[in-house]
This record gives sequence, C-alpha cells and structure tokens, in this order.
Amino acid sequence: MLLEDPVFASRFLTLLTLSFHIIYATIGVGVPLMIMIAQWIGIRKNDEHYILMARRWARGFVVTVAVGVVTGTAIGLQLSLLWPRFMELAGQIIALPLFMEVFAFFFEAIFLGIYLYTWDRFEDQRKHLLLLIPVALGAGMSAFFITVVNSFMNTPHGFDIVDGQLTNANPILAMFNPAMPTKVAHVLATAYMTVAFMLAAIAAFKLLKGSGHVYHKKALNMTMKIGLIFAIAAAIIGDFSGKFLAVYQPEKLAAAEWHFETEEGAPLLLYGLLGDDNEVKGALKIPYALSILAFGHPMSEVIGLEEFPEEETPPLAVHYFFDLMVTIGVFMIFLALVYWIGTRWNWEFVKAKWYRWLIVLGGPLSFLAIEAGWWMAEVGRQPWILRGIMTVEEAATTSDYVGLMSILFVVLYIVLGIGTIVVLRRLFKNNPVEKELANAKGGDKA
Repeated sequence: MLLEDPVFASRFLTLLTLSFHIIYATIGVGVPLMIMIAQWIGIRKNDEHYILMARRWARGFVVTVAVGVVTGTAIGLQLSLLWPRFMELAGQIIALPLFMEVFAFFFEAIFLGIYLYTWDRFEDQRKHLLLLIPVALGAGMSAFFITVVNSFMNTPHGFDIVDGQLTNANPILAMFNPAMPTKVAHVLATAYMTVAFMLAAIAAFKLLKGSGHVYHKKALNMTMKIGLIFAIAAAIIGDFSGKFLAVYQPEKLAAAEWHFETEEGAPLLLYGLLGDDNEVKGALKIPYALSILAFGHPMSEVIGLEEFPEEETPPLAVHYFFDLMVTIGVFMIFLALVYWIGTRWNWEFVKAKWYRWLIVLGGPLSFLAIEAGWWMAEVGRQPWILRGIMTVEEAATTSDYVGLMSILFVVLYIVLGIGTIVVLRRLFKNNPVEKELANAKGGDKA
C-alpha cells in the first residue's frame, strides 16, 4: 500500500491539507476586503442593501475563520511532524514569518470580534467602518507571511551552508527573497478575485432561484466588477511570475510548458497530451509566445529540460495544472468583462438564465484555478523541498504512522467541509435578506 511509504504518505497528507486549507485561506484573505467595500459603498450612497451585505458576509466569514484556524494549525503541526529535517535546517529562518503570521491572524481576529460586537453600537457607520481596516490588513499580512515561507522554499536566501549546517542566518533577508514579490502579489490578487466571483456566484444563484430582490442584483453587479479588476491584475502579475521563473526556476517553467530543448523563439504549448518519449500530441502551439512570456522578446532563448539532470526535473504533469489555471483565468476575465460591458450597454443576455448559470459556475471554477496554481507551484518545485539544498525525500519523516494519520485527517476534513456547508446553509436560510430588511425597518420605526 502506497501510504505505508512514509515519504509518499507525507507528500499525500501535506497535499491534502494544503488543498483543503487553501479554500479557507483564500476566503480568509478575500472576504474582509469585500465586506469593507460593501460597507463603504453603503455609507457613501446611504444604501441599506450594501450595509446588509457587509453584515451578512461578516456573519458567514466567522464560520470559515473558525475552520481555517483548525486547518492552519494542522499545517503548522505537519511541518514539524512530517518534515523534521527541513525544520531542523530551515526552522531558525522560517520561524519568524510563521510567528508573524500567527500575530497577524490574532490582530485580524481581535478587530473582527470588535467589529461584529459593536455593529449596532455606532451611530456613525463611518467610525464602525474604521474597524474593518485592521481586519483587512491583518488578513493581507497573514497571507504575506505564510507566502513568504513558500517563497523561501522556492528561492532560499539569507544564509550560508557550512558543512551541512545553516549559518549566518538573516531571517529578514530570507523573507525578502527573489520569489517574494511575485508570489505575494499573485496570492493576494487571486484571493480577492476568487472571493469576488464566489460572492457573485451566490448572488446569481439566488436570482436564478426566483429571488428577484434588488439586494442580490446589487451584490452581483458589485462583485463581478471587483472580480474583473482583480482577475486582470492576476493575469498581469502572472506574466511577471513567468519572467521570474525563466530566471530563477527555469526547470519549472520548462516542465510547465513541455519545453524540452533550449531554443530561441520558443513557442507556448497549451493543452495536448504527452506520449511516449516525451512526444506531445494535440497541443495548441502559439509561436514565439514562450519567449515573450519568459523574457519579453519573441527571439529570446528559453532554457529547455535537456539542461537539467533527470533526477532534478519536475513532474511533467504540472503542464496540466498550468493549462487549467490559465484557461479558467481567461474564462473568468471574459465572463466578467462581457457582464460589465453588457450592464452598461443594456445587453439583455447578461440577465439571461444561461449567463447567470455561467456566473454560478465561475465560483467553483475560480477555486479550482487557485488549487491548480498551488499544485503547479508545489509539484513544480519537486524534487526539492528547499530548492537546490534539500530534497523532499531527505526532509521527510521515517515514521510508520503517517499513513494512519493521513486516513484520520481525511475523515477530519470531510467532517469540517460538510459541517461548514451545513452551518452556513442554516445560517442564511433562517435569515433571508427579506426578513433581515424587514426587521431592520421595524427596528427603525420603533
């Protein structure tokens, strides 16, 4: 059984935990900004619907934060339990951003609690809005610090290795490694994009189910526009990420593009299947596009996989993850752009059921793109856990109990996932928009 192998089991459990946690982490980063934007618009326009959006989203956000704490704690534990040699070598450097990530989370959680508790205690909503600034900042800083750890694993920086020991450690220099700017920017942009499209999907679904309330129409319009802005930002940052890979991780870029031979004017390959002897079948070839992506010039030379030892070549499956991420990203930009133009020019089809079903589909697709991006980033770093210094096999535990632990965590994540859906569904089903608006008006009259 594969789970009996400690290395495979450690890889599987880490992949499982990261894939599950990234859903809650993305929500945790993106929702505070959406709440803040909704409440700001509500105050500026004196519109009760946007104010209610902020309130309802904040209420649901607390549920996902609680589950995110569990999965985030699991990641911290698994770093020590599954990858002890990595923590022994790099722990003195990544301990600082890990600690700061916890601090940022508590900073966010404290102000979130105050924000929720004091909702009806501010006569001036503008003062209440100020409490959201540290919540959004804390969420963003939490993403920054945890992404810094991943960046360090991709481009180790700020230390020397002497006789196999890490010396002259500079945690600050290590945090601001070459991978940090593009990785942090991409994580933040995609989180905001994904959450905006998730909320748009919910609004579109409510409209499709017969609720023609203007609240849902306003929510859909606002979140689709926000999603478009951050989707375009993610695409631009993705271009910078490609140029970063060309310089610092050329083997990952080559594996993602099935680029086997070093050449000038390299084409970009999309889709296709990889056959025997690395024969690519059915791919869409875009001439010169890989050279442009890598260096900004159509005749630039792009390093191929032939330049790297076979044992240091990333799994070629990362090509499929890259294709999935890019395809969904382009689809969402097109979907949101057409919606934005259509609402301005009164195109009726953007209000049609089939188009709203596409928007509903865009919610889970955006999360799938997030997953594909992380799978590409992590699998594309293989065989290294600390690039160029320590392999995954060298870092993994030798414990025989990882397989059993994996099964237990699978059960835990199933329970947490189903529990989240059940709690959120009951929370909003028992408090529909119409009921909350009626209660608010009743309170005002009283």
